[in-house]
Amino acid sequence: MKHLVNEIHLLATLSNAFGAPGNEEEVCNILKQELEGHADDAKVDRLGNVLFYHHGKDNYPTVMISAHMDEVAFMITHIEDKGFLRFHILGGIPSTVLPGQRIILRGSRGGIRGIIGTKPPHLMREEEKKQVVSLEDLFIDVGSESLQQAGEKGIEIGTNGVFDVKFEELGEGYVRGKAFDDRAGCMVLVEVFKALKESPLNLVAVGTVQEEVGIRGARTAAWQVDPDYGLALEGTFAGDVPGSRPERTSAKLKNGPVITIADRATITHPKILRALTAVGKEKSIPFQFKKVPTGGTDAGAIHLTRAGVPSGTVAVPCRYIHSPASITHVDDIRNTIMLTTEFVKKISTQ
Repeated sequence: MKHLVNEIHLLATLSNAFGAPGNEEEVCNILKQELEGHADDAKVDRLGNVLFYHHGKDNYPTVMISAHMDEVAFMITHIEDKGFLRFHILGGIPSTVLPGQRIILRGSRGGIRGIIGTKPPHLMREEEKKQVVSLEDLFIDVGSESLQQAGEKGIEIGTNGVFDVKFEELGEGYVRGKAFDDRAGCMVLVEVFKALKESPLNLVAVGTVQEEVGIRGARTAAWQVDPDYGLALEGTFAGDVPGSRPERTSAKLKNGPVITIADRATITHPKILRALTAVGKEKSIPFQFKKVPTGGTDAGAIHLTRAGVPSGTVAVPCRYIHSPASITHVDDIRNTIMLTTEFVKKISTQ
């Protein structure tokens, strides 16, 4: 029971942290607090990636595991004379989920809370009510009456914001929070590194930046590490909800970690895929495959580094990623930790 409490506390801390692309320092500090004392070496590179090294014996390969620290977010692009804010989306957020959502901006004077507004439905034409509101028609209302008041709050062009959602336990192991893509992966990263800290293996755990806007941090991090193998740790979309066709239900909660065979950025290397499925079967760890080959992960950058790095992706299934809040189950997080830990052992000794 105590371990469950610790798991949930760490996930809550990670989920509640502010981590817009390019502004991942808060998440980075959480990872440093968790892992610096367990690492032989640790550093934050010039781009903002945080790297933790466990130096084992020379006869073992170097395995890099990565989890991105950033989340889908917003950037202020214009402040109207009446104080309303226009914005650009950082990452893939569908406009269908935006109207009425609470936002927290990180301004020069601290946090500013607001809401994504639209024209009142009472003033919409009947055909407008049936249409999805375009991003161009959305704005953020922070209770400012003028451009000057917005500035006094610390808002300026380029100010970042994220969804204003706090982590919460739903009972029976289900939890809700923002940014499980990829704070769930960050949690797995922490626990795997701790589990292998006394091993003779060579492991580098990396919290990467700017994944949601183009898998950028993983590219420069992998260049530094130059690993023999790479594994991206993610929070991926679960489709076990009403309206999803069976062949399009990419993953289900409580069915274990999700192994990617292929997505838009990577075809998982056969050696990686065999090792992942083998340890799942050998250790009786439930796992499932990502059925829909869409999206991309840090593995897309890692596997193309230098002369090439055999890479793959393992993910915690989460409902409603890239929306204000996601739902996942602690059993899936635990099983992802176990599968990843056993994978590192197996791929290092083959």
